Amino acid sequence: MYEALLLLLPVAAASGWFAARRGVAVKSQKQPQEISPVYFKGLNYLLNEQPDKAIDLFIKLLDVDSDTVETHLALGNLFRRRGEVERAIRIHQNLIARPSLSREQRAQALLELGQDYMRAGLFDRAENLFIELTELKLHNEQANIYLLEIYQQEKDWKRCLEVADRITVSHYPALHNSIAHFYCELAEQQLRQQNTAAAESFLKRAQQMKRSNVRVLILQAEIEYTRGDCRSVIRLLRQVEGSDPAYLSETLPRTIECYRKLGQHQELYEYLEQLYQRHHCTEAMLILADMIADSQGEGAAVEAILKHLSDTPDLKGLERLVRLNLQRSEESPRETLEVLLSSVTKLLDKEPAYQCEHCGFTAKKIHWHCPSCKTWGAIKPIQGLGRNIKG
Repeated sequence: MYEALLLLLPVAAASGWFAARRGVAVKSQKQPQEISPVYFKGLNYLLNEQPDKAIDLFIKLLDVDSDTVETHLALGNLFRRRGEVERAIRIHQNLIARPSLSREQRAQALLELGQDYMRAGLFDRAENLFIELTELKLHNEQANIYLLEIYQQEKDWKRCLEVADRITVSHYPALHNSIAHFYCELAEQQLRQQNTAAAESFLKRAQQMKRSNVRVLILQAEIEYTRGDCRSVIRLLRQVEGSDPAYLSETLPRTIECYRKLGQHQELYEYLEQLYQRHHCTEAMLILADMIADSQGEGAAVEAILKHLSDTPDLKGLERLVRLNLQRSEESPRETLEVLLSSVTKLLDKEPAYQCEHCGFTAKKIHWHCPSCKTWGAIKPIQGLGRNIKG
């Protein structure tokens, strides 16, 4: 109730002022200024916790003309920001229905109503309004940015590219990165249809938009893997470290598989050791621990993981430490270790594996397009126990 009063009292005040001003215009200056009874009726609705009826009255009181259009737009915008989308839609629809609006005022109301529809999930209605604005060549840039957002929601990547071509990069700083991901999405579609040539064509365009592109490297490596070219897979995936080492955990399983297929076990050990020294990557240490256990025994592997945990505490390393100790334990402590292993495993199952560094959204699997903040390429594997969100 208190929030409704705070929201609508400024509108009520404006309504009363406009009503009083209009009354003065039609009456003799000698007569006292009178405020419309509708104004007091609206306040009464507010006090009786009937904000919808109050809104209807204040809208009626604020006749749409050149003096009050901005008031209507501001009120509708305020409701949308507060999440009261139905009220925002009602106000903006009321505006558009008035024939007295200028061309520019109607365009502004269309833009606001389109945003209302987007907030309500009515993307088809919003799309029609934004297309109308582009045809009118009014608020063109903003309309195209909203169209881009809609087509991303609908995963219509070709239309995303068409709209992106009409947007000024300076008004949309992340545009090049977004376009690169649109091409990657199209490449993945072609790969699912086993059309490798088309997929590679899209990947080349993606790389032209953003040369340091982890996703392009991963997709191109998958293409080379299907061709049986393990050397090319290793070459491509090793480049990920230079582009963004946060994604190393995504590339290591395929890299390790290819090293082993080539019989390059010593080269693999040296690569993992260097990788761990540079980045303290948990996944690299877990593979190293397995290799150390095979060559030097489980005791040496336990020591390696203990050193890792002292520098970089994480649940995956703890789980492997308990498992190794369980394999070497006598009968007496086995029950304790089994309970500990079960507990750590359950914690790992509950923990998210990925986090958006932009908004903090967490997930069990990687998303190249954050479902929360809609940022491309911001969701990355979580390293260790900490979660970081960029301010």
